[in-house]
Amino acid sequence: MSDSLMRTVMADDVIGFAKLSGDNNPVHLSDHFAAQTPFRERIAHGLYTASLISALLGTRLPGPGAIYISQSLNFRAPVRIGDVITARVEVRELDADKRQARLECECIVDAKTVLDGEAIVMVPSRRS
Repeated sequence: MSDSLMRTVMADDVIGFAKLSGDNNPVHLSDHFAAQTPFRERIAHGLYTASLISALLGTRLPGPGAIYISQSLNFRAPVRIGDVITARVEVRELDADKRQARLECECIVDAKTVLDGEAIVMVPSRRS
């Protein structure tokens, strides 16, 4: 069982994420600063990209009522403003007794994995 969502990274999203998180690293916010880095342009926060995994888990699979227990993340490549991210989760293991699921997580831009990892979540009861 798997699900995915797509999101285009907008400059306003990156600015909003910086305000929300307090991560005002200029590589995310300053064209001038970012031009002097190996990335050559502004990049999105890694946790902005990871937040799409959270969105999937909480709204689609397993869905409303799901609760994070743990999340591992590997940041494989930068995500730039204007990139279209496809976030995908796939159930790898389900423990009905514990009401827990282990899911493989991945974010892809232009057929390249930019983030991957694993999430363990508490699965909501069907009555929730």
